[in-house]
Amino acid sequence: MAMNREQRRYLQRQGQLDDEGNPIATRRDSRPARPDRVTPREYGSEVVSEMKRVIWPTRQEVINYTIVVLITLIAVTGLVMLLDYVFAEGLKALLEAGN
Repeated sequence: MAMNREQRRYLQRQGQLDDEGNPIATRRDSRPARPDRVTPREYGSEVVSEMKRVIWPTRQEVINYTIVVLITLIAVTGLVMLLDYVFAEGLKALLEAGN
């Protein structure tokens, strides 16, 4: 297998190649490890504990973010409308010039 020095060093650090650059034979598990399952009650308690760790925005932050989103929405909509108008008028002019 052709590989450069960087790849060879990386694989040696990972323990997949010996000092001479030959692959080390390793045995793979034929079936993937199955994650442990939790009960619905455990899942619910984990969700509650994670939600307690969330840093929720204040009311003023939510209002500020909403205003920023609405202004951005209006600006982008206006830009798309302007470009649509410009391209439509340009296409009309091209079609009329062709006649």
